[in-house]
Amino acid sequence: MQGKRDYTIRLRGGLMGFSTPRVMGIINATPDSFYAGSRSIGRCGAVATAMLADGADILDIGAFSTRPGADEVSADEEYSRLAAALEDIRHCDPDAVISVDTFRADIARKVVGEFNVDIINDIGGGTLDPEMRDTVAELGVPYILMHTRGTPSTMQQLTDYSDVCADVLSDLAFKVDDFRQAGVHDIIVDPGFGFAKTVGQNYSLLAALDMFHQTGCPVLAGLSRKTMLWKPLGITPEEAGDATVAANTLAIANGADILRVHDVRPAVQACRIFYLLSQNAPSPFQIRTFDTQQDPLT
Repeated sequence: MQGKRDYTIRLRGGLMGFSTPRVMGIINATPDSFYAGSRSIGRCGAVATAMLADGADILDIGAFSTRPGADEVSADEEYSRLAAALEDIRHCDPDAVISVDTFRADIARKVVGEFNVDIINDIGGGTLDPEMRDTVAELGVPYILMHTRGTPSTMQQLTDYSDVCADVLSDLAFKVDDFRQAGVHDIIVDPGFGFAKTVGQNYSLLAALDMFHQTGCPVLAGLSRKTMLWKPLGITPEEAGDATVAANTLAIANGADILRVHDVRPAVQACRIFYLLSQNAPSPFQIRTFDTQQDPLT
């Protein structure tokens, strides 16, 4: 079990803390997300209402599928999908804390200005749009900086690391410093599970998740129903709900401050059980982790 989560980010003139992990619910305003159950076009408000009732702290809205082989989506189409989803969600709950998953700076500017979006979640970590860093600094909203390489269509050919944990940490630390110097003060880091990583590399990152706090930022883990779970088990994303709960529990134990999930209720329950354990376990208490090198995965 990791130490006290004393990170905060500034949000709406106040602070969001991470003394217990937060849960971010995924809402995909797309027709082609890898997990069919998350496709919410035309019903985003209802999905958001259900997630908030289940205990979601943040809603993460995306309109551009980044799964390998996904179709390219124009900026106009991405924004059109986002605008419809955000209007629906804001109508149902004007006060919901909303993150938008986009790598395009112009779209980030529009959704913050027109729909009071609270957080920008950039899978490109500023590499897919060079205007993103300065745009987020100007907007003054928290920023989720994710590690990846290449683009969604090329990333799975870019998995050659000398040491995946050290290399990803080094890349994130460099970018955190760059964004801070540009005036972005509230940064959350995401090691990018499934983005330019093999299955085995994903498990190395999961085992070493706490090391990403060396960036000085809260850490987000996005494991929900991903290939690293269903492929080794010989199942489908639709069948990976239980595996996701197991992975999320390990992520919390290894230092995750935010869980990004399709299924909010079990993630919230996992966070609450972990909190009870942390309050009642003898000190010091350490969750046992495993040496992933003993069982190489591809």
